[in-house]
Amino acid sequence: MNDVEAIELGRTAVFTMLKVAGPVMSMALVIGLAIALFQALTSIQEMTLTFVQKIVVIVLSVVVLLPYMLSTLSGFTLMLFDRIIAMG
Repeated sequence: MNDVEAIELGRTAVFTMLKVAGPVMSMALVIGLAIALFQALTSIQEMTLTFVQKIVVIVLSVVVLLPYMLSTLSGFTLMLFDRIIAMG
């Protein structure tokens, strides 16, 4: 494996990681901003208020997006296996 292939593999791995984790993290960001806005508007400054909602949203989004995440990761894994077979 030369330098170009290693860099391409690293780029593909990072892009796959962003595709898998991005939707869940963006949903957590949106719910966090909504709760922060709610806290600012109502002057409720309870620190634990955000945790329960974020945990529920993250768990629900993982359950809903699990088929997409698994297909993305299995596609990346199959691509890695094909590269390993091609090298050997």
